[in-house]
Amino acid sequence: MTTEPSPESADFGFRTVPVDEKKTLVRGVFDSVAQRYDLMNDLMSGGVHRLWKAALMDWLNPRPGQHLLDVAGGTGDIAFRFLERTRPRNVGQGDVPAAARVTVCDINRNMVSVGRDRAIDRGILGGIDWVCGDAEALPIASATVDYFTIAFGLRNVTRIDAALAEARRVLRPGGRFICLEFSKVAVPLLARPYDLYSFEVLPRLGRWVAGDEEAYRYLAESIRRFPPQDELVQRMQGAGFEQVKYRNLTGGIAAMHSGWRL
Repeated sequence: MTTEPSPESADFGFRTVPVDEKKTLVRGVFDSVAQRYDLMNDLMSGGVHRLWKAALMDWLNPRPGQHLLDVAGGTGDIAFRFLERTRPRNVGQGDVPAAARVTVCDINRNMVSVGRDRAIDRGILGGIDWVCGDAEALPIASATVDYFTIAFGLRNVTRIDAALAEARRVLRPGGRFICLEFSKVAVPLLARPYDLYSFEVLPRLGRWVAGDEEAYRYLAESIRRFPPQDELVQRMQGAGFEQVKYRNLTGGIAAMHSGWRL
């Protein structure tokens, strides 16, 4: 069973570092890769990350007029999908539903800057706010959002349980949390090829495309340190979420976890 490090230490990939250093180290990783983050996601996953994010939005099933907080969503992928899904269509005259709203919160200013630029390039000038903030101490009032999503970000926080507690705090009663994250491979035949890819191919891609081999070595290691599916269910329940479920994607290479604040 994966456990939280001691209060004085934290995992940074396979290394144990002083707890007050992890945020700085993680910030350095994403400062390094921010400009090529989306390209690297496509190369790393063969584009499959797009299908996983679409699956997240299908499971979330958002409606117009609701407010999403997307944490660790700096480049805007989830936010843009949310706004597209909730755009009013085939609305009769005089029957215009309230527009949906999304707040993107990321600890890394470079990632937020990239996301804001992408939004402008897409002509998205309203309905989206960009905030620089920490998942463990969100600059968001309690019980103010309808949905909370975090895609490929929970494994990078220093204290997972603190981030889960914050997610529940900011959700309104009846609000929903969904985490999309790399997880434990559930198909034995995939395990060995996936390890070879993660620790041999991925760092080389990082060096060739983003100019940073160590950043992508950390990403591979951080995946292995993240709690497996059933343990994350228990930790979500410990944070006060109810009706907690998960769905494996691509044989467990990734998984979505859903919970409700009731």
